Amino acid sequence: MNEFSYIFLFFLVASTLLTLWLNKRQIMHIMHHRNGVPNDFSDKIDLTAHQKAADYTIAKTKIDNLQTLLSAGILIILTLGGLINVILETSQTYLYSDIWAGVSLVLFVFVLSHLIGLPLSVYQTFKVEQYFGFNRTTVTQFIKDQFLQLSLMFVIGIPLLYALLWVMDKMGTYWWLYAWILTISFTFFMTWLVPTVIAPLFNKFTPLEEGELKSKITQLFERCGFNSKGIYIMDGSKRSGHGNAYFTGIGNNKRIVFFDTLIDALSPDEIEAVLAHELGHFKCKHILKQMLTSTLITLIGFAILGVLKQQNWFFEGLGVLQNNNAVALLLFILVMPVFTTFLQPLSSHLQRKFEFEADAFASTMANPEHLIQALVKLYRENASTLTPDPLYSSFHHSHPPAGVRINHLKELAHKAY
Repeated sequence: MNEFSYIFLFFLVASTLLTLWLNKRQIMHIMHHRNGVPNDFSDKIDLTAHQKAADYTIAKTKIDNLQTLLSAGILIILTLGGLINVILETSQTYLYSDIWAGVSLVLFVFVLSHLIGLPLSVYQTFKVEQYFGFNRTTVTQFIKDQFLQLSLMFVIGIPLLYALLWVMDKMGTYWWLYAWILTISFTFFMTWLVPTVIAPLFNKFTPLEEGELKSKITQLFERCGFNSKGIYIMDGSKRSGHGNAYFTGIGNNKRIVFFDTLIDALSPDEIEAVLAHELGHFKCKHILKQMLTSTLITLIGFAILGVLKQQNWFFEGLGVLQNNNAVALLLFILVMPVFTTFLQPLSSHLQRKFEFEADAFASTMANPEHLIQALVKLYRENASTLTPDPLYSSFHHSHPPAGVRINHLKELAHKAY
C-alpha cells in the first residue's frame, strides 16, 4: 500500500457512508410523513395509496443499502484484495495475446460483478415488486432477460474492448484521443441501433393504431415541428406494472415509445401533455446538451486515464502487481465513481433545470392541467413517494420533487389562462 491506497480508502468509505446516511435520511423523512398526504395532493391521492408509496420507497431504499455495501466489498476484494491479480494471471496463462488476456480480464470482472448482484435483483423482482403488486415477470422471462443481457455483453463488449485495448497499445502518446473518438463513435452508433435491433430482443413494439390518440399526437407534432420515425406501444406490462414513455434513437431513426401500462392509465389528453413535455426536451435541445456534456466528460476521462496509465503509484496503490492497458482501463472504470459521488448534486441540478424547461414548453403546446393530472396519476400508479428527503433528492433524483413540480405547473397554468 502507498499514499494513494489511503486516499482511495478514504473516498470509498466516505462515499459509502454518505450514501448510507442519505438513505437513512430518506427512510426517516418518509416515515415521518407517512400518515398524512401533502396538502397539494390531499384531494387526488388517498392515504392508502400514499402509505403504499412510502412503504415501497423504503423497501427499495433498504435494498440500495445492501447494494451499496456489496459494491464496496466487491471493489475492495478486486483491488486491494488481489482478485484482479489472480484473474489477470489466469488469463495470461491460457491466452498468449496481451490484448485478448486484457479483454478476458475486463469481461470476467463485469460478469462476476453481475452474477454477485443477481440475488439482490431476484429479491427485488420477486419479493419487493411482487409484494407491492408491480411484478409481472415470470421466472422464465427473468432467466431469458439475464441470458440476453450477458449475451449482449459478450457480443458487443468483446469487439469494443479489443478495439480500445488495440488503440491503447498501438496509437502512441495520444492514444487517449483516438480511444475517445472510438468510444463516442460507438456510442452514437449504438444509440442509432438500439431502437430497431437491440430493444426488440427484449420487448414487442407495436405501431400506434389510428384513433383519437394518434390524431392528437400527429397534431402535436405539427405544432412542434417534430419528425419521428414512428410511435410505438411497448409491452412493458409483461415485466412490470409501472408506466413510462421515452424517446429513443437519433437522426432519422428517432422513435417515441409508450408503455402499454401508460396507455391504460392515462386519457388521450393526458398522454398528449406527457408527450409535449418529452418534446420539450427535444425542442429545448436538452438531448443535444446532454450528449455534448457526456462527450466532453468522456474526453476528460480518457485524458486523465492517459496520465494515470503512466503512474506506477496508481497501480500499486490499488493493489495491482502489473501495469498494463487492460488493468489501467479496468481500474479507472471501477474506481472513478468513488471520487465522483460528491458531484452528483451538480448533475441532478442540471437535469431538474431541464425538467422545468420541458414543463414550460409543454404548457405552451398542451393544457398544463392535463400534465398535472397525468403526473398525479403516475405518482399514484407507480407508487412514487410524494415526500422525499430534500437532501437525498438533490443527490439521487433527476426530476424535481412531486410537490415542487406540481406547484410550478400550477403557476404555468395560471399564466396560460
